[in-house]
Amino acid sequence: MAKRPAAGTPATAVLADQRVEHTLHPYDVSPDAPNYGALVAQALGIDAARVFKTLVAEVDGGLVVAVVPVTGEVDLKALAAAAGGKRAAMAERAVAERSSGYVRGGISPLGQRKRLPTVVDSSALVLDRMFISAGRRGLQVALAPADLIRLTGAVTAAIRT
Repeated sequence: MAKRPAAGTPATAVLADQRVEHTLHPYDVSPDAPNYGALVAQALGIDAARVFKTLVAEVDGGLVVAVVPVTGEVDLKALAAAAGGKRAAMAERAVAERSSGYVRGGISPLGQRKRLPTVVDSSALVLDRMFISAGRRGLQVALAPADLIRLTGAVTAAIRT
């Protein structure tokens, strides 16, 4: 059985198993801080438009993952359309944590307990590297947007307000 890296999470295990080029970036920001995503970008010394948050929403009764820049919010109507549904609402925190296997502030679109339909905001397509949660609070991973899209089976759409 292969060993996981020291920062091993299900997300980093997926990246290692698939031999995806990535870099890990630890940071220290309280998960309860207002403007959490902007503070993460500041702590890492990068443009906030490159840092993406992972949100779990309910679209017509099913769960969907939305990956959007921390500089905006998810447009629920656009998310519903991108997921082939009519209505979307944010999933309750407990539902998101139970479904993903991660805690708020550390939810990654990679390595979730159950693979859910995923929509990545199309703004990621212009980036060479994007930052997402590596599966625990205090750790981001930088990777190519194309790798994230491939590994999650995501579709891309303009879902950020």
